[in-house]
Amino acid sequence: MDDPRPPAEPQTFAEAADRMRSLAFRSDYVVREIPAPSGLAPDALALAGDVRPEEHGVDSPYGTGRFVLLHDPTGDDAWGGSWRIVCFAQAPLETEIGTDPLLADVAWSWLVDALDSRGARYHSESGTATKTLSKGFGSLADEGDGAQIELRASWSPTSDIAHHVRAWAELVCMLAGLPPGSEEIAVFGPRRSARG
Repeated sequence: MDDPRPPAEPQTFAEAADRMRSLAFRSDYVVREIPAPSGLAPDALALAGDVRPEEHGVDSPYGTGRFVLLHDPTGDDAWGGSWRIVCFAQAPLETEIGTDPLLADVAWSWLVDALDSRGARYHSESGTATKTLSKGFGSLADEGDGAQIELRASWSPTSDIAHHVRAWAELVCMLAGLPPGSEEIAVFGPRRSARG
């Protein structure tokens, strides 16, 4: 959502990084710090999140995401300030859901809803939502048909970074079929194989 007010600095990068590292998440969503991409900004911190991962450090078959906080104290015209968030979220889907023509629109609306519900204020948002359908052949024929939704987005935050991180976590869980309030609900298996 566009905010007509000039962006306010959320806090110093060190404070934002400490805040991100101190956050707790729902028990079925595991978040860890990963190396941040280099060359995008003088300061960067990246997180990876996985819904019910089977092995530490391996993308979950239920849903996975990345969150990168970028900071350039001199500001960036394209960002409209000195802060930028880049996020990624993906989850496997049942093939029937993957063919829904509104799926990409729904995925984007879930991001906007998550940001709004967490009080995460922002401007200069952009992104893509991609749905992929796949069919296995030859030695992969046994994997059958599959679908996946992937959302890549970026925006410039104007409020506490913690609100943005929590919104990203909520988005990844939503894409994986775990809406807010569904903590500790049993899941019997991924909705399809996690082939990308």
